Amino acid sequence: MSAHSGTKAILAALSANLGIAVTKFVAFALTGSSSMLAESVHSVADSGNQVLLLWGGKEAKRRPDAKHPFGYGRGRYFWSFIVALVLFSLGGLFALYEAYEKLKNPEPIESWRWVPVAVVVAAIIMESFSLRTAIREARPSKGKQGWFRFIRNSKSPELPVVLLEDTAALLGLVFAGAGIGLTLITKDGRWDGAGSAAIGLLLVLVAAILAVEMKSLLLGESAVPEHLEAVQEALVGQGIASVIHLRVMHLGPEEILVAAKVEPEPGLNMEQLAEAINAAEARSRAAVPLQQTIYIEPDLRVAASAPEEDA
Repeated sequence: MSAHSGTKAILAALSANLGIAVTKFVAFALTGSSSMLAESVHSVADSGNQVLLLWGGKEAKRRPDAKHPFGYGRGRYFWSFIVALVLFSLGGLFALYEAYEKLKNPEPIESWRWVPVAVVVAAIIMESFSLRTAIREARPSKGKQGWFRFIRNSKSPELPVVLLEDTAALLGLVFAGAGIGLTLITKDGRWDGAGSAAIGLLLVLVAAILAVEMKSLLLGESAVPEHLEAVQEALVGQGIASVIHLRVMHLGPEEILVAAKVEPEPGLNMEQLAEAINAAEARSRAAVPLQQTIYIEPDLRVAASAPEEDA
């Protein structure tokens, strides 16, 4: 997945959320709807999250230095983890607090009664355009796998984050619309509180999914199976008889660390061995279209038959 695709989806989501946030706050000011306030704060949180994702993408482009010799690629995972925290606290917990207050002191919507309904419809239209952009940008990377598996397996955080946020935003608008509509019909403000509670629970769930996925990426995930297989096959040949051990880990969405212990062909002198290792590195870089940091250690398979940590 290219960084350009993620940036395009982020900018589309940011534009939509800024416009939606303004209209929702106007609707809340006119009606006092709890669901509208929860959705307003949700849109503000989403807008802030998109700014964080853009900042993370910029930070990740910094060149390696003495303090961070493997670069700053994982910064994109860190800022995506912060997005999960913002979504949980500013979005989910605030909505649940508003629901509690509204359920404790329910009030019907008396003024500008149908303004929130119009705002919800307009917001759904804008969010749908944002989600459509994210889906279109994600399709080339998704391939044949399902959307949930794509979110679980993606090494690039931006599109999964935007997909989850936009989906949550659309569902949240449905919950808000249902709560407001039932409040207007029944004149019972508890339905408005129930809509806010549903929004809060939804955002907490999405935040938890994001936090789990970003934690896994921050800890360091292995490359996808097809890249592992490609590296394994590329290392063998031209003086390398076999691969004894192989570890491939993502240093960032577009960068991997390859650590391999290989068995050289018999009879190679030091110069030939160095040439064989250099050739293996070149083949690995050609086989996988990601930036690679490669460390290859020659060894004998007999000596390496002991447990790896003792080898």
